[in-house]
Amino acid sequence: MVGPGRGSAAGSLVSYVLRVTDIDPLKHDLLFERFLNPERVSMPDIDLDFADDRRDEVIKYVVKKYGEDRVAQIVTFGTMAARNAVRDCGRAMGLAYSFVDRIAKMIPATMHLEEAQEKVPELREECQKDAQVKKLIDLAKKLEGVARHASTHAAGVVIADKPLTNYLPLQKAIKGEISLLTQYSMYELEKLGLLKMDFLGLANLTIIQNALKIIEKTQNQKLDLDKIPIDDLLTFSLLSRGETTGIFQLESEGMKRYLKELKPTNFEDIISMVALYRPGPMDSIPDFIEGKHGRKEITYLDSKLEPILEKTYGVIVT
Repeated sequence: MVGPGRGSAAGSLVSYVLRVTDIDPLKHDLLFERFLNPERVSMPDIDLDFADDRRDEVIKYVVKKYGEDRVAQIVTFGTMAARNAVRDCGRAMGLAYSFVDRIAKMIPATMHLEEAQEKVPELREECQKDAQVKKLIDLAKKLEGVARHASTHAAGVVIADKPLTNYLPLQKAIKGEISLLTQYSMYELEKLGLLKMDFLGLANLTIIQNALKIIEKTQNQKLDLDKIPIDDLLTFSLLSRGETTGIFQLESEGMKRYLKELKPTNFEDIISMVALYRPGPMDSIPDFIEGKHGRKEITYLDSKLEPILEKTYGVIVT
């Protein structure tokens, strides 16, 4: 089972015509400019979703088709965050774990050491009164952001037209269907002009696949996913109750809470909620819900925006 397509690629009519995606972008008013926009920093890519119990077969096929020497997994580098840098330095300095741990916990998880030293009074005070703490922090600053370890990208695979040794250094992969691992991360691969493909294994697709098999076996009914209506009232009733465990992108506790408040009645409501449920746009969810239920006057920055934003109750959804 393969996903129908998501992300910016779902806006591409060419992808739809070639059956790379199964979503008609014209029917759903999807924007092609999200996929291929001159202002994009990087070239667009297409995430390919496969049932997670058969993803390995797809990888084997790719290796067989293009050649073992032209396909590799992609390395990722874990870098030292502020707290880790402090703990590693403390260990190397032979300081007591409890002492180093107390200093590390003074640093907020989202802050760099330089910023923490300025904004956290306890840490600043410790640095001023204890020379050992100051030395620890100064050493940790030099290590912060440095690559700590290498691991493998969860989904990324690079495919080349010639043996990969023509383009970049490689190493043996520790596990998986692919024997090679790049020594450059995906950002350097992109600069070299190499093609990164994302082969994602989704448990949700496996669940759907198994459900279809069970229905066919127990009910003697072969369901076609493409023919299931997207205006089914019982489905919207289930979503409105927040009973969405196991439903891709709708199963977090926050999303369940918003669905109960929204009480979706059409497919566009679901599309909008998924688009809004991310840092930044999330602040507009209450306006979206209030607009849907008529509890808030719908306004537009300009009257020309009305045909575009009418379905989303005046809220800009991207």
